Amino acid sequence: MSRIGKLPIHIPAGVTVTVKDDTVSVKGPKGELSQTITGGIAVNVDNGTVTVTRPDDMKASRALHGLYRALIHNMVVGVSEGYKKELELVGVGYRAEHNGQVLKLSLGYSHEIYIKLPKEVKVEAKSERNKNPLITLESCDKELLGLICAKIRSLRKPEPYKGKGIKFVGEYIRRKSGKSAAAK
Repeated sequence: MSRIGKLPIHIPAGVTVTVKDDTVSVKGPKGELSQTITGGIAVNVDNGTVTVTRPDDMKASRALHGLYRALIHNMVVGVSEGYKKELELVGVGYRAEHNGQVLKLSLGYSHEIYIKLPKEVKVEAKSERNKNPLITLESCDKELLGLICAKIRSLRKPEPYKGKGIKFVGEYIRRKSGKSAAAK
């Protein structure tokens, strides 16, 4: 039995989980999400808990068992608490501004980069004097939030020599010494 898949998911107050055909819908104060279930995986809602069961012990069924349990758990946490990620821009002249759902980034290129974000994601960019600019992204959909953060980070990945680039707050960048350290 999958260690993750066999764990029940507790439904907090204010969240409703409905299973119709092969679709699980989760609705809560932060939003509404749905996921299609394949591979014969069964989802049961009883007494404020959700359990996921698999039909057999085949390798594909075992893989999907833990996957769908984790996806449903992420949906329940997302609609009740939400997810939040913070990105930090490290570099001289790097700036971030937001206007509604459009994020404007100045990352040392010859032009600004504009990113239109989906309506499910809330964005906030703040710049304080003598501190690196921060971009805060919030959403109830963990998958969408991670995808958008990865896209923003890919515009200027942190480099190991000076540490410049876009990184997650709290992320450790492994630094390298340059040519001068090797010459000694």
